[in-house]
Amino acid sequence: MSTSVQEQERTGSITREERKVLAGTLVGTSIEWYDFFIYAQAAGLVLAPLFLAPVAESNPGLAQVLSFATIGISFLFRPLGAVVAGYLGDKLGRKKMLVFTLVMMGISTALIGFLPTYAAIGIAAPILLILLRILQGFSAGGEWGGAALMAVEHAPDRKRGFFGAFPQIGVPVGMILATSTLFILTSSMSPEAFMEWGWRIPFLLSIVLIIVGYVIRRAVEESPIFEDLLRRRKESSAPLGQLFRHNSKNVILTAVIFIGNNAAGYLLIAFFATYAVAVLGMDRPTVLLATALASFGWLIFTLWGGAVSDRLGRVRTFQIGYAFLALWAVPMWFLIDTGNIVWYFVALFVMTFGLGLSYGPQASLYAEMFPANVRYSGVSIGYALGAILGGAFAPMIAEALIGATGHSWTIGVYIAIAAVVSLIGVSLVKEPKGVDLHA
Repeated sequence: MSTSVQEQERTGSITREERKVLAGTLVGTSIEWYDFFIYAQAAGLVLAPLFLAPVAESNPGLAQVLSFATIGISFLFRPLGAVVAGYLGDKLGRKKMLVFTLVMMGISTALIGFLPTYAAIGIAAPILLILLRILQGFSAGGEWGGAALMAVEHAPDRKRGFFGAFPQIGVPVGMILATSTLFILTSSMSPEAFMEWGWRIPFLLSIVLIIVGYVIRRAVEESPIFEDLLRRRKESSAPLGQLFRHNSKNVILTAVIFIGNNAAGYLLIAFFATYAVAVLGMDRPTVLLATALASFGWLIFTLWGGAVSDRLGRVRTFQIGYAFLALWAVPMWFLIDTGNIVWYFVALFVMTFGLGLSYGPQASLYAEMFPANVRYSGVSIGYALGAILGGAFAPMIAEALIGATGHSWTIGVYIAIAAVVSLIGVSLVKEPKGVDLHA
């Protein structure tokens, strides 16, 4: 080991390779989630009349529910992506799967920008849209596990939470990029122009982002723990068989732990702005700007949550985040329903405190719950299942609750219940901070 590296480890500073890893996981996940979220927001704003025209004309409310349902459809294919990427990631390495999932996500997103609408090709339009959405879901299922493990497995033992927070903040960064892009477009062109062709621009921008992400990720070295695993491995039986034979309980727990955060997070991503514009009659560009600014809170508290978990422990940090989220879930709707943009921003920003503390430590917690030879599979499958149970149909459920009750606070009750379920789940985990990741 060189003198400079020894000095960096002694002083606790971050090495050059570690900086490359943090940049690679952050940039890659930011781009992946930009792609995923630009669809989620477009589903709330424009996709119903463009791809579900007959339903939108006869029953706009149902068309909006169906549009949100297409968000959930992709989640159903996340476990498949997690199984495939997890198996190959545990066999071939974290880096190869990170590059593969990034390119697949980018291609499927860009192709959405080229799709003809219902007016041009009829029923084939929503079918093709759903197929591309399935590819997005498959890619997202394998993305997170690889990025999380690359960050955590490169981290010094006492900084796993902080390192693991970098792929996590890719979510709010992707949210900020997606929302800001839509804000710029909707405020710089007429609503008619945006509906006619402007909505395609954010999807096509994915091409540029993917090139940038590909170059950065290719420069990152393979996880040292995976390299060590390859050296130690003599005969490799199927990791999936080992995973479910010995770690099924932790797969279930990781899924349950993610439900509350993912449900609340996807309402922030895909529902709040639509509700404010369509139901409260607020100005669309202003709402998008306020949503993007509130997402900076998600970024800050996620990074802080990861760092705090290195001191308080993963479980305790999660518990604080979920308790706060459960308590704030109902009151925030009374602020949103004022129709005042300042209170709308405050409601969302305060919610991001609970989101951040229940998301920042996730990568390190999950990595520490599984042995190295099945870790990619375990964290990816647990994450994907949690996403199905949590965020997959959260916007659709919220839309249905509004339609059935006429009261927005019932959505808050839904979020609170999901948060309590996840609070119970994380409380069943024995604090894993500091375990040997090479085992």
